[in-house]
Amino acid sequence: MVSALNRPPMSRSTTFAFAGANLPVMAIALAISVYLPKYFASNIGVSLAAVGGAFALVRLIDIPLDPLLGMAMDRTRTRIGRYRLWMLIGTPILLVSIHRLFLPPPGITEVYLIGWLLMMYVGFSIIVLAHSAWASTLSKTYDERTRLFAAMTAVGVGGQACVLLAPLLLKELGYSETAGVQGMGWFIIAATPVAVALMLWRTPEYVAPASAAHPHFRLKDYVALVTQPDMARILAADLCLSLGPGCMSALYLFFFTASRGFTLGQASLLLLVNILVGFVGAPAMGKLATRIGKHRATMVACAGFGAMMATLMAIPQGDMVVAIPIMLAFGFFSSGFVVLTRAMVADVSDLMRLEQGQERAGLLFALTTLTSKVAGALSIFLTYQLLARIGFDARAGAANTREAIHAMELVYLITPTSFVLLGGACFIGYRLTAARHAVIRRDLDLRDAAIQGEAEHMAALTGEPLALRRPSEV
Repeated sequence: MVSALNRPPMSRSTTFAFAGANLPVMAIALAISVYLPKYFASNIGVSLAAVGGAFALVRLIDIPLDPLLGMAMDRTRTRIGRYRLWMLIGTPILLVSIHRLFLPPPGITEVYLIGWLLMMYVGFSIIVLAHSAWASTLSKTYDERTRLFAAMTAVGVGGQACVLLAPLLLKELGYSETAGVQGMGWFIIAATPVAVALMLWRTPEYVAPASAAHPHFRLKDYVALVTQPDMARILAADLCLSLGPGCMSALYLFFFTASRGFTLGQASLLLLVNILVGFVGAPAMGKLATRIGKHRATMVACAGFGAMMATLMAIPQGDMVVAIPIMLAFGFFSSGFVVLTRAMVADVSDLMRLEQGQERAGLLFALTTLTSKVAGALSIFLTYQLLARIGFDARAGAANTREAIHAMELVYLITPTSFVLLGGACFIGYRLTAARHAVIRRDLDLRDAAIQGEAEHMAALTGEPLALRRPSEV
């Protein structure tokens, strides 16, 4: 690790090597939210209520883990780096659990599902937190952060595309739907160590000098993070912007097959179209953010998402020609949600480091991961419980009544739209603009230079290498 004051601009190759770790992350997120619940309910034979309950219970158990991980990461200081160490810890945990979930033995129980889901989310949380917090230290300016998080999203789109292509290709080769989902698991298992290794090899770590004024983390520091007005808006918005797409993802395959009359392969192809446009959508939303601000760009994305939800029922039965443009527009707007909110969290991390004197990026990103987990638990639990209550039969090849299908349509259309529009409204009154962030960065750089200069002076007087001094002194 080297001083954050001496970091050069990131090269294009380093940017994409670092962003590469997001390829398996977004592939996992898609497979877990869209395919895995249906896989267990339709192909493995676990009941809808049990699947929904298992996902909800695991997320609720896992919620306290993220703040603890974030605090631990912020306090970590080793010779190989702060976040590099955590990436090495999380990767094997994730790989083993992915194998057990996507290739389960016959006759599994709800206990098996809960246990391995919990293990998977532990590894997933470690990697997501370490990667996001590391990103906040690599970029300094308001616009540079937007471009880095846009690159991470664009690369992640590639992972999602591969996950979606796996079952389509396997089906063409004559394999079953079950084999297609297992193919997703094998892709994730193969891609994760390669992507992580490339990132660890090419990406440096920078350490921001810590102020000696507040060397220890206090309860009121945590409260200040949560109640800081801009961060509170981000957390509320992130919860809504996770709940909306989460409910949509949980019901996506049911809606497009049972309501719109598409085959599973066609529905997967439409989802692929929706995701691939993120290659263009994420950078475009990032560019819009550099012109009008990240919070305003997020509001534009939310409004566009809501407008496209209103068009879904206009898709004729099985009509790919009409469905493709609608899914392209969906993907364009929704690709901006994570890019912009995470870039805003990185801006808040600078503000909190200025106010508290210590790095809080890990804990701040843990808070957003926490809201995403709450949303993930609620979205799958609520939608699957509702399906069970309205009498919708999720088993492969099942025939549902028109009433059950109509009730499912209402849940699919109303719930995501309401949450996403509410998420956009959360940014009314947001104050951490580009101009304000520039002032924060100026003050941070001045203070960091003073702390670094003092540490170097003391090292010269004592003859003690700077790298061996205590973290609070560097």
